[in-house]
Amino acid sequence: YQETTDIEDIIIQVGRTGVLTPVAIMTPVQIGGVTVSRASLHNQDEIDRKDIRIGDTVVVQRAGDVIPEVVKVVHKGTERPPPYKIPVSCPFCKSAVVRLDGEAAHRCIGIVCPAQIKEHIVHFASRGGVDIEGLGEKMVYQLVDAGLIKDPADLYFLKAEQLLPLERTGEKSAGNLLRAIAGTRSPFLEKLIFALGIRHAGENTAKILARKYDALEDIMAATVDELTTIPDVGPEAAKSIVRFFQEPSNLEFLAKLKTAGVAPINRLFSAATESSGAFSGKTFVLTGTLERMNRQEARDLIESRGGKTTESVTKKTDYVIAGTSAGSKLDKAKTLGISILDEEAFFLLMESI
Repeated sequence: YQETTDIEDIIIQVGRTGVLTPVAIMTPVQIGGVTVSRASLHNQDEIDRKDIRIGDTVVVQRAGDVIPEVVKVVHKGTERPPPYKIPVSCPFCKSAVVRLDGEAAHRCIGIVCPAQIKEHIVHFASRGGVDIEGLGEKMVYQLVDAGLIKDPADLYFLKAEQLLPLERTGEKSAGNLLRAIAGTRSPFLEKLIFALGIRHAGENTAKILARKYDALEDIMAATVDELTTIPDVGPEAAKSIVRFFQEPSNLEFLAKLKTAGVAPINRLFSAATESSGAFSGKTFVLTGTLERMNRQEARDLIESRGGKTTESVTKKTDYVIAGTSAGSKLDKAKTLGISILDEEAFFLLMESI
């Protein structure tokens, strides 16, 4: 269904992952039996391509439950304002807004942005992050909605009496949650880095940084040029990491974490620099199902000995560890002549070096 209407304003919505979406506020119009007064403009490229400005008459399209969108301008308004530009700071938290090379979206990089705080806290507490047992999405939403926490650091200041009024929270469950939170005050450095939710700095990049730098402060002081010299840290990840640690609101959050007693431990830096780093410089790929351990435990064993794991088999791969039901990675390893180890051979290798 399509209809024409006028654009009265353009506003910004910030999604739970920090993406800024421009939205057209329009003179209400009936489209397919539904009154429509808002439509997505998607991103800056779409606004520029269609040359959409406040005061223009546009064609709006609505298909099923899909959010209405502006198709094209059919009449340019009189005394048109300058072309619309997405703001350089977040309208919700005033943190910097960035657009990474190769991406259409603009993103807010503030970890304390109210528009995305629930998602940030869920990510921070997740198993890949600092791993707070019992703190799932539902509890995070309750804590935020009750005004008890505004960022992940607030978790460490919670008291039992604040938790008791929450739904299905008794003294025992409140005590369990507080103990679980307190137990994450000394997270492994790579887990804290991942928990921060830095764009393009996933679990693998977090481990690479922890192997390279002894402390979080060293990573915070790193430059783009320095980071791009590290194998497997690309230019986009390097820029994103530096931007994150330059954002004042993020620095305030990290200072608050420190005040809360959160002090990360680096298990990878010491392992990579001691003589026990038997796998130093070696690259492993895991495929299939392992019986004596899961893949994460295997990765931890390799990385604790100075090695690294990757997802794909290349000429640079030193070993492929193949469990049962191994797939195409095993076939590629055979083609490239890569050393293939079953689970037993992997343990024998660890014992022999």
